[in-house]
Amino acid sequence: MNSTEQSIAVRWLGRVEFEKAFAMQEEIVRGKVAGTAQDELLLLEHEPVYTIGRTPDQSSLREAAHLPHPVVQINRGGQATYHGPGQLVGYPILDLKKHGQDLHRYLRALEEMLIELLAVYGIVGRRQEGLTGVWVGPRKIASIGVGVRHWISMHGFALNVCGDLSAFNEITPCGIAGVEMTNLEQEADRPISVEEVAEKAGGIFLRRFRGDLTFKI
Repeated sequence: MNSTEQSIAVRWLGRVEFEKAFAMQEEIVRGKVAGTAQDELLLLEHEPVYTIGRTPDQSSLREAAHLPHPVVQINRGGQATYHGPGQLVGYPILDLKKHGQDLHRYLRALEEMLIELLAVYGIVGRRQEGLTGVWVGPRKIASIGVGVRHWISMHGFALNVCGDLSAFNEITPCGIAGVEMTNLEQEADRPISVEEVAEKAGGIFLRRFRGDLTFKI
């Protein structure tokens, strides 16, 4: 993906409540619209939460009132998904005017970044025709949902790394009936930490988006 040479700050935030991370994104987006903030990639885990995009169709939440974790409707595309411990969430906040000003290409670039990241662990990731995200065989391992304001991106990707996936069973993930979710630890058949994957993800992201490394722990 073509871009100008620029600095992108990559920050590992650890485990953060969804509302706090959303407020951080909003603050950075405002700074970028005003021309006072640089591009950033926020990497983190969330406390358990379900999110759904701006859609009148809420059926992917199934019985929303009976879900085991809170539900938040947010300004991204797409249906319901789950975020929680063991999942690496990445929020790239980029000026897409400097990265092609093409939302379709941006989504494909995020998929390619995740496929490259999986390859580091010997896992073959792939796209699914007509869908957004990354699969390993028939199993979905990563979801992508973005929002754009004044061509500034927010939200991003969620890669299942380790831990319990049962919270996905309470919804129809991304509105895909019958989808099976998996994680990196299961596919690699060895223990893997979210923080380890975050550092590798930051490096791959920077290479693909041509930023200078500013990895803040």
